[in-house]
Amino acid sequence: MLTRKNGCGRERQPAACLNDGCDAPVSESVDVSVLLTEVAGSLPPTDGESAASAARALIAAVLDRSWSTLRLAEREQKTLSETDVERVRDAVRRMRAGMPLAYAVGSAAFRHLVLHVDERVLIPRPETEIVVDHALRLMQNTSGGLAVDVGTGSGAIALALAQEGAFERVIGTDISADALAVARLNGERVALSLGTPVEWRLGADLSPVQGLRTRLIVCNPPYIAFSEAAALPSSVRDWEPPTALFAADNGMARYAELLRGAPALLEPGGWIVLECDSRRAAEAAALAERLGAYHGVRVYDDLTGRPRVLVAQRRTAWPLDAT
Repeated sequence: MLTRKNGCGRERQPAACLNDGCDAPVSESVDVSVLLTEVAGSLPPTDGESAASAARALIAAVLDRSWSTLRLAEREQKTLSETDVERVRDAVRRMRAGMPLAYAVGSAAFRHLVLHVDERVLIPRPETEIVVDHALRLMQNTSGGLAVDVGTGSGAIALALAQEGAFERVIGTDISADALAVARLNGERVALSLGTPVEWRLGADLSPVQGLRTRLIVCNPPYIAFSEAAALPSSVRDWEPPTALFAADNGMARYAELLRGAPALLEPGGWIVLECDSRRAAEAAALAERLGAYHGVRVYDDLTGRPRVLVAQRRTAWPLDAT
């Protein structure tokens, strides 16, 4: 590639290549195919994905372009601006430092949404999309009412319910003010696509919605035991917020809090839907059964065949002193 000159005709210093020890100059614009090759050779190894696919995913996410648009630009030998190229290279540098892809590019896809994410919130995952599937299925023959997303993080579940459901309103809560700031930002970004207004409330577990009557409570709670931290991938353990990952009582604390508190808030016949750690799903379901406030307790598998989603329906009548 050629160096470029500034307005006085003198050569400007080229930007550094991503690869260690490489002193190749970088031009003002770079061909898409050349950048793909550069990024593919610079990314850290990924499990189950080719370097070329990982490079395309990163560039598409950073530039907010579809894979098909990127492939067309590659075939037509289109070039990218210096600004876009540097944005891509910045994301690669962050990934080389160990940062997960979603944080490195600042976004993650969730159902029909593209959400901003950073280290203040958990990265939305495909398993949680299945949680939303079951919540919407349970509500398909009804409209109106309140839906509550506890521990909303990026706002993924709350915004998906507001976009795809038929609720009167949706509330997203979180114990972290930083997380709620991200959720609010995402709510503003996707506001035009929502059919239901979303409100954000600060507080732990169900405390922000005490005194309300809700038709649906959904939560992806922290469910990893503190003793299991060392076994987590470093991309999770070292980057994602601990309050969104870990729970006391061998990972069961938040399940107990939510299952015990939800009947006082749910309408008769209302539902609670919880994402589960596959190792704790049976224990969470057994707790729901023992409480006596629910019927229709069931655990559904995710796409890998692991138990993932707990659903339970509030009984029409239930003892206030159920334990």
